[in-house]
Amino acid sequence: MAAVLRPELVLRTMVRHDLDQVEAIEKASYPFPWTRGIFSDCLRVGYRCQVLSVGDQVTGYSVASIALDEGHLLNLCVAPAHRRQGLARILLDHVVREAKIAGMVRLFLEVRPSNRGAIKLYKANRFRVIGRRPGYYPDENGREDAVIMVRHLDEEET
Repeated sequence: MAAVLRPELVLRTMVRHDLDQVEAIEKASYPFPWTRGIFSDCLRVGYRCQVLSVGDQVTGYSVASIALDEGHLLNLCVAPAHRRQGLARILLDHVVREAKIAGMVRLFLEVRPSNRGAIKLYKANRFRVIGRRPGYYPDENGREDAVIMVRHLDEEET
């Protein structure tokens, strides 16, 4: 009988030496990716930046800002080769847990309406649609709206 070893997933704070891998995932995932400078600025100003890794390989990341009693999920992404394995859910659950610990009342996010998989994930995680931001995202045909979603953390049991 042979044992099958699963690689260990590690969720940790993003650091500067992660930026090459984070930038590569971002570029592989989006036609209009965040730049390395944006991620660097997020680290510099103290946003809650996390990476999910297997060994030395970053497989996903999240970036959230937390101010006063509201949080804002700014970016959540999993490398294309690692999708459909529940990794985005792990990252999202962590962001929500951290927001609750920090005393956040609400957690907001924007998502492209064309990103049906992400919308499905967010709805399954108790986010609800509250509006749209016209022309929020750059798009090959000009601009794409953003769907605004919120999760009310103050209405939940801890």
